[in-house]
Amino acid sequence: MIAISLGGVAIGAAVLWANIRPWWKGGRDPKALIPYGSGGILGALSTICVGGALGWGAAGIAGLASSWGTRGVSTATGAQGSAGLPTGSMGTLTQEGAVVTVLITVGVGLLYKTSGKQDRRRILGGFVTLAILGFLPGVAASLGWLPDSVNGIGAWAKNGLSQGGGA
Repeated sequence: MIAISLGGVAIGAAVLWANIRPWWKGGRDPKALIPYGSGGILGALSTICVGGALGWGAAGIAGLASSWGTRGVSTATGAQGSAGLPTGSMGTLTQEGAVVTVLITVGVGLLYKTSGKQDRRRILGGFVTLAILGFLPGVAASLGWLPDSVNGIGAWAKNGLSQGGGA
């Protein structure tokens, strides 16, 4: 199981702040949040992809952030160690939801490939933020609608594809 430290949460919060602050200070155009939000949705979904490459990546990012954050807090303040926090999960993916998650991954990958340098950083920032914070019970509970939505979209698509004329 992944262990999240307060230092790791600090890194996730710092990345969140670094991405939201310019938007807040600027025109607050909702379209400007698309890169960060798309990376964030993929990062959040990655936390429930247990046993897959996305889950491995999210757990690795959260582990590195916790390690680096603890070390950084200790170096900056002299406080030793960092309290570990409990972890949670948004839920589970069905087979249909897993297919939708892969399609979201492809979509975010295409967005990343066609974006400029600034938006690429925002996509990665969103992914990193929610790959870290998505393991926290409060954040996972508030995002509980996400796997339900992805599973529902997948079930709807499967049902639609299963209907129709056939001999």
